[in-house]
Amino acid sequence: MTAEPEYLPADALAEEEPKYLRRQKPIEIRKRKFSRKTWPLYRRILVGGVLALAGGLAAYQAVRYFLYSPAVQLIGPDQIEIVGSQYVPRAAVLEVFSGDLGHSVMLVPLAERRKALESLAWVDRAEVERVLPNHIRVEITERTPIAFLRAGNALSLVDADGVILERPLQGVFRFPVVSGIGPSMPIKQRARRMKLFAQFMDEIEQVQPGADDHVSEVDLSDASDLRATLAGLGTGADKASPVLVHFGHTDFGNRYRLLAANVDQWRANAGRLDSVDLRFSQQVVVNPESNAVAAETTAGVRPGMARANSGKN
Repeated sequence: MTAEPEYLPADALAEEEPKYLRRQKPIEIRKRKFSRKTWPLYRRILVGGVLALAGGLAAYQAVRYFLYSPAVQLIGPDQIEIVGSQYVPRAAVLEVFSGDLGHSVMLVPLAERRKALESLAWVDRAEVERVLPNHIRVEITERTPIAFLRAGNALSLVDADGVILERPLQGVFRFPVVSGIGPSMPIKQRARRMKLFAQFMDEIEQVQPGADDHVSEVDLSDASDLRATLAGLGTGADKASPVLVHFGHTDFGNRYRLLAANVDQWRANAGRLDSVDLRFSQQVVVNPESNAVAAETTAGVRPGMARANSGKN
């Protein structure tokens, strides 16, 4: 028996078929470029642009003013103020700024001018600053001399760094004279010798206030032996006679103390005290440059001996 095909209603078949939906075209929403919400942003951009333009114009005008306006130009030397200068000639300072005359003070190279000022002999340090609208202020710290320097028959000045200074026409100085150094000696070597001199003067002053007044000349030619000529030592009638003393290069205070305590005895025993050598431990040599006569601090003169005990040194 043949089976009959089963027929379903058309509407039932339609329900079984998949339903396909056509892609719908998205709806385009046009936004207005100048909506109320975007106006604050555009206002800020506009205001910012105006301010930037105004700032740039102001900066341009300021630069033009400070570089080219006659109101900020360095016209004459009266616009350069110098402070702290006693022995540095004003003309020497003005010469440093001669190339800046007729130009704006803003174009003055301060670091270069400071370096040029510090190359002047009497200048230790210098500060240079602009004082608007059209002035330059120079503050100078001068070097401090501590001794006269003998160079042949002429006397100049020298500071603790070994810098040789020309004696100014004005000013009164009261220093010992140093010798044994000069312009031909390297500056570092001169500085070491002058620091030795300064140490010597400081140590003897600590032992006896006013001791530096007895020092008339110091020979620094030998770095291992500072030789000082002193006058006014002791209490005898001939205390004004100068005495050349070999101090070596260390322990200046103790050696000066030994000298001050025994100079009268040495002078009495030797008859005449021209020089004393204090460099030797536990020994003193009196008049070594002449007769090599030795002395003791507690005994008399012993002719013929080059050295003798002198107690503590």
